[in-house]
Amino acid sequence: MPANLTLPDLATAVAAGEIDTVITCICDMQGRLQGKRFHAQHFLDSAHEETHCCNYLLATDMEMVTVPGYAASSWARGYGDYVMKPDLATLRRIPWAPGTALVMCDVLDHHSHAPVPHAPRSILKRQIERARAMGFEPMMATELEFFLFEESFAQMFDRGYPAPTPMARQNIDYSIMGSTRDEPIMRAIRNGLYGAGIPVECSKGEADAGQEEINAKYSDALDTADMHALIKLGVKQIAQDHGASVTFMAKYDHARAGSSSHIHQSLWQGGANVFYDPAAEHGMSRVMRHFLAGQLAFAREISYFLAPYINSYKRFCVGMFAPTKAVWSLDNRTAGFRICGEGTKSVRVECRIGGADLNPYLACAALLAAGLEGIEQMLEPGAPVSGDLYQNDAAQSIPKSLDEAAEALKDSEVLARVFGEEVVAHYYRAARWEIEESHRVVTDWERARGFERA
Repeated sequence: MPANLTLPDLATAVAAGEIDTVITCICDMQGRLQGKRFHAQHFLDSAHEETHCCNYLLATDMEMVTVPGYAASSWARGYGDYVMKPDLATLRRIPWAPGTALVMCDVLDHHSHAPVPHAPRSILKRQIERARAMGFEPMMATELEFFLFEESFAQMFDRGYPAPTPMARQNIDYSIMGSTRDEPIMRAIRNGLYGAGIPVECSKGEADAGQEEINAKYSDALDTADMHALIKLGVKQIAQDHGASVTFMAKYDHARAGSSSHIHQSLWQGGANVFYDPAAEHGMSRVMRHFLAGQLAFAREISYFLAPYINSYKRFCVGMFAPTKAVWSLDNRTAGFRICGEGTKSVRVECRIGGADLNPYLACAALLAAGLEGIEQMLEPGAPVSGDLYQNDAAQSIPKSLDEAAEALKDSEVLARVFGEEVVAHYYRAARWEIEESHRVVTDWERARGFERA
């Protein structure tokens, strides 16, 4: 869905005193929006052409530490600038921030103005171009889950992130009454996002105390990733405005369900879903079978982009609806890949592996890259697997740790070829840093287990 402002519309709104601030932002490696707030008139005068940011924004960790070991950004290279190039097709009003508009930016090299290859938006755009060269338009949608808590972000930080209080006290999956307590915030989220040009379809209570899900309409792959990043920003800011907090951690508590980000995918051509063939088994066209087969074949290699943190892998546990096997099935929520809309024009692949902590650009790019590889190699997915896949020891497993996923990424010939060796090396370094940091930290679990008894 196109954003809801053009540059002339913005000029009119600024002249009328309706908008005074324009946020320009890029997506960092962690999927967060980083950038600047401009006075709207200065944006109209010059910043709509381009602005700049430090290139360390694509070489830091979750805590904004300047991580050593990156080829693209380092102290030795002086941490220079990148160009932030506004994509004016994404210019939109932000209703939850008074007088504010926002625009997504592409990241360009400061000297050549070429796209920075390891920038998340660049990686996805390159795979979209690859799909279009094959005659396809990738269409996607994400389902985003999160937990909503009574305490504010500031309270949680100041107290060292103790056990938070879920807004809803019990499992509220699909419960209208159970989710009523959350509704003042969820209503503000739905309306705020819709007012920002994001076609929110619905929200619902999810499968544990305080858990929510929000869904936006199917769209082209780049728009879907943009919307996903903006949904996370909007959910956090609106919760903060209500004195509450949310988390998009894949697993905030070992006793609770994890939060996922399922990704629905299909390829279109001439306004029609080329995954659909009414004469084929399950309505799955030859193109769809090859696409699915590619994602199965390279599932382990792309897992880092679906589960990028140590915590991500704690979501993959038996009996809590997160998959543990990278296999496909028909309408089976224990499979890593589920076929939705079987036998209909909306038939599509749902990847259920990713958590709510994923970077949407990287996840969509990785899935698209694997699927297109399957089409090019004319791979076959085999027969669907049925039953309780948690108990199927013969099925291909999802990596059990970030370490395992990182090594699969490093050794991936396919990703080195389609993303570029420097891109794979960049994100492998990010994975190894996360692992290195985890190894040096003493956890609450270790302290409680060993303080007295060791």
